Amino acid sequence: MALPKIESIDRQNFSPLYQQIKDNILTRIRENEWHSGQQIPSENELVEILGVSRMTVHRALRELTQEGVLQRVHGRGTYVAERRRHASLITLQDIADEVRSANRRYTMDVLSLTVVRLSTKIARQMQLAKDTEVYRLRAVHSQDNVPIQFEDRYVNPALCPEFLSVDFTRTTATRYLMDLFEPDEIEHIVRARMPSCREAESLCIEPDEPCLCLSRRTWKNDQVVTHVSLIYPGSRYELAARYNTDQFLSKPAE
Repeated sequence: MALPKIESIDRQNFSPLYQQIKDNILTRIRENEWHSGQQIPSENELVEILGVSRMTVHRALRELTQEGVLQRVHGRGTYVAERRRHASLITLQDIADEVRSANRRYTMDVLSLTVVRLSTKIARQMQLAKDTEVYRLRAVHSQDNVPIQFEDRYVNPALCPEFLSVDFTRTTATRYLMDLFEPDEIEHIVRARMPSCREAESLCIEPDEPCLCLSRRTWKNDQVVTHVSLIYPGSRYELAARYNTDQFLSKPAE
C-alpha cells in the first residue's frame, strides 16, 4: 500500500520544525488529501523524508495525537483519526450494525469460546452458584482492521444451550442473543479503568491508555441470560445516550 506524500519543510521559515510538520499534516487533512482512517508515514519514514531529527517528528506526531488529529495504533502505525464511534447506554445495539451503518468494514476475531466454572465474583453477577459451568466468549471487534472493542462475555447455558455451536464468523454474540430473546431487563454500568495486558495487546493500545468498560447484564424470566464486559479504548470510542425526558424525569408527588 502506497503511503501518502508529505512535502519537505522550509528551513528558512522562522516557525519551529515540529510546528511545520504539524501544519503540513493538518493542511493535508483539511484539504482531504489524507482521509479518516488513512495510514500516514512512520516516524522513521518522516525522519528520512524531511531530514529532521526523530525527536522533532515524535513531538509533532505526539501533539497531533493528543489533540485528537492522529491515532496511533500500537504495533501497526499512525492513522488520521476518525470521529469517535458511539456506544449507546440506553438501547441494546449490535456493534457490527453500528460499523456497517457508517459504511465501514466490520470484522470480528474470536479469541476463545469455552466452558468455564464461575468464580465467586462472576457467579454473583450471573446469579448462579459458584463453580457453575457456563459459556465464556472473548472476542475483538474491529472497524477497518482497527480494534475498537474487546468483548468478555459469560452466557447461561440453561438459557442458550446452542451457544457453543454458533459460527461467530457470521454473526456476533449480541445479534445471536437478540434474535433468541427479547430481554425483560437490561443493566448497564460504565467504569473507567486501565486495560489488562491481554486487552491492551488485543486492542493494539499502550498498557497505560485509559479505557471505558461497559458492563451489561440482560434478564429473561428473572434469570440472567448473559453478563458481558465491553472494553473500549478511550481514544477511539465514547459512550452516549439520548432519550425523551418524559420517560426518565421524576415528577413530584401530588
